[in-house]
Amino acid sequence: MESRRSDSSSGIAEHGAKVQTRFGSTPDLPMDERDRDLLQRQRELENLDADSKVHWEMIKKLTVCGVAFLNDAYDMFAINIVSMILGFVYFSDATGTARNTVPKKWDTLIKIAAQIGCLIGQVVLGRLGDKISRTTVYAASLMIALITTVASAFSNDMVKGFNVFIVLFIWRVLLGFGIGGDYPLTATIVSEYSNTRNRGKMIAAVFSFQGFGNLLAPVVGLILTACFRGAIDDDVLNLDYVWRLIIGLGCIPGVATLYWRLTMEDSKRFQLEVAKAATADADDEMQREKLLAKGAFHDEETAAGGVVQPIVPAQPQRRAKTFVQYFSEWRHLKVLLGTSLSWFALDVAFYGINLNTSVVIGAIGFAGDIVNDSPAKYIMRNCLGSIIINMLGSVPGYWIAVFTIEKLG
Repeated sequence: MESRRSDSSSGIAEHGAKVQTRFGSTPDLPMDERDRDLLQRQRELENLDADSKVHWEMIKKLTVCGVAFLNDAYDMFAINIVSMILGFVYFSDATGTARNTVPKKWDTLIKIAAQIGCLIGQVVLGRLGDKISRTTVYAASLMIALITTVASAFSNDMVKGFNVFIVLFIWRVLLGFGIGGDYPLTATIVSEYSNTRNRGKMIAAVFSFQGFGNLLAPVVGLILTACFRGAIDDDVLNLDYVWRLIIGLGCIPGVATLYWRLTMEDSKRFQLEVAKAATADADDEMQREKLLAKGAFHDEETAAGGVVQPIVPAQPQRRAKTFVQYFSEWRHLKVLLGTSLSWFALDVAFYGINLNTSVVIGAIGFAGDIVNDSPAKYIMRNCLGSIIINMLGSVPGYWIAVFTIEKLG
């Protein structure tokens, strides 16, 4: 089963074994620096995996990461319910089939906003997580998400030509930026805290919380609409409170885990890499100082009429480029390409469906008649349809993967 995993340490271990065999039988051939780096990296990862046993601290960190995915999924896909409600609030006076329905341009705008932000946040915050600290940037991404969630809940018309949909779009792009940081950092943190024996199960378990976030959005929408049903029947504009509460309540999971996000420590793997980088930087600085000292000495010789010897600059110390080394081999690169392209194809359908579930449910007639039925009844039926879809589809699907990933590969 280990041979079927695309784990970097096992791949490096395999390569290291080949290097040992290759050079062990031919002592006259020198081991190049690339192979020494890989062998050293192999031993370091093996030692860390031996110490990576499941304990309370690890469970707590994995739970925090899981709640982060739940919160992200809720924030992203609650807009599916919110957009439907906005139709009743802002377009109840429209005529014909346009009544109670958000126009396509505004509906699309507010639904893709978070995904635009996610795309940028994944690149920017993911890179900062490598440069600064995983947990520091992880906490910052949560703070961005919390602030922008509250701001989204208070979106309103501002000036002429700057309506509620444009304001909501802006805040949700910023919200997506914070969520985008969660995606790469959560996966990396979980991977670094887990060992090779249960890494697949741990990552799948954390991602499975996304299913609960998808489910929670229509549940909250159903409960709030039921609570406001009398007021909504009296005045449909009371739905304005409902959609703002649906968005605003997305802060609760984040606030509940804020303390642990702020106090979480980086993994031993990351701390090891930071220590190695600091040592390499110190060596580079020492080489630069020596080079400057030699330059000053030769300047004095030149002034005294002495013979000047050419200065050979110190060769920069080669650092282990594990990613480049590992994926420079096609057998590893094809796994990366196959995984990433499959995930891309999945997300096209995943986000397309989850952002438009209310549209699909309305189109098949399960929710009723959007024009003639009461708003509260239509919204509650639509939320119920979303709950059924998630309970029968995504939620069990996630957990089937969790319990079979290590067995089936």
